[in-house]
Amino acid sequence: MTIAAILAGKGGEVVSVPVSASAQAAMATLAERRIGALPVMDGESIAGIFSERDVLYAIARDGAAALDRPVADLMTAPPISVGPDETVIGALALMTRRRIRHLPVVEDGRLVGFVSIGDLVKHRIERIEAEAEAMRSYIQQV
Repeated sequence: MTIAAILAGKGGEVVSVPVSASAQAAMATLAERRIGALPVMDGESIAGIFSERDVLYAIARDGAAALDRPVADLMTAPPISVGPDETVIGALALMTRRRIRHLPVVEDGRLVGFVSIGDLVKHRIERIEAEAEAMRSYIQQV
């Protein structure tokens, strides 16, 4: 199974912020949407990722003054990304190795989606449950 299949099941909207956005505006978007990270866009290109961890690190370092800084100063850059043809297992391995929870999906230099570790784990659990049910059905027929 590929990341493209995960994106097809998720829907297409990717919420993002521009590099010029304030950290406070980006944090408001995270809270309003109840999400953990946002791609930070520089025109059509993804410049970085702004996550809950970036907020935590910025406030620990700079205090409340971090809220007034541009998100570009606080984001994690460059972003680690995958293509839509990446396997779910490959993406999970990358996330585990790099200790990240969100991956932009980039095709031909353009952001086409955004997946979280939760999206990928949910898919894996559904797949394992389907395989277990198929095995139970097979055993009952024998």
